Amino acid sequence: MNHISKTRHDGFEAAILTNPAGASPFLLVCEHASNNIPARYSDLGLTKEAIQSHAAWDPGAMAVAQIMAKILDARLVSSTVSRLVYDCNRPPESDTAIREISEIYHIPANVGLSAAEKSKRAEDIYLPFRQLLSDTIAALDAPVIVTIHSFTPVYNGQPRSVELGILHDTDSRLADAILEISDRKSEMRTRRNAPYSPVDGVTHTLQSHALPGGYLNVMLEIRNDLIATKNDQIKVAEYLSATLTSALNAVQTTKNKDTECPR
Repeated sequence: MNHISKTRHDGFEAAILTNPAGASPFLLVCEHASNNIPARYSDLGLTKEAIQSHAAWDPGAMAVAQIMAKILDARLVSSTVSRLVYDCNRPPESDTAIREISEIYHIPANVGLSAAEKSKRAEDIYLPFRQLLSDTIAALDAPVIVTIHSFTPVYNGQPRSVELGILHDTDSRLADAILEISDRKSEMRTRRNAPYSPVDGVTHTLQSHALPGGYLNVMLEIRNDLIATKNDQIKVAEYLSATLTSALNAVQTTKNKDTECPR
């Protein structure tokens, strides 16, 4: 964990690979790891409050991902740039890749961007992230792709009771195993495709990097008030790491049984 491989583009690090020699099949991904806005974007005209808010990043997600990478000996690919500059969990053609309004915040520097300006953002931020993730996947025999996010406990004035969301696209194998484990014994109130689902456009990374190769995959959404402190981050990371390991074992056991030749 003491070595970090970085990819640079035009003076800043667009994405980083932590634990590049990790031996685990798990490949962790944190697209909304940072609220950093490179100097060239002049804070996008935002207040400090907006930059610290969930609109700019997923608070606690990267900390949990880093602890999980250590526990699992897994590789971790993360973005270093705020999603308000460019959301690495969205393709360039998406209207939500570069938002003019996010939650309650207007983003002045994102208003009226030309197609060329949007393309430049994608070239600077999204493409290096995508390439690093693709290269990391290619270096693993059978990666199990796990994206890690966080969400707010209150949205549009409505409290959210769910504490952990297990999200998936068309491949639900790993998610099903996690949910089955959670039904038997769960430390967190867990729901399928909550508080978001594929219809919200949140499974782009899974669609682009997991589904084409048939790789096991899941997206984890953690309520951010549960990972606000270091102790809480460790507790949740330990729980998720153990649950993922058990779920993967269950999927592999089922697969082996299905492929056994009849006597």
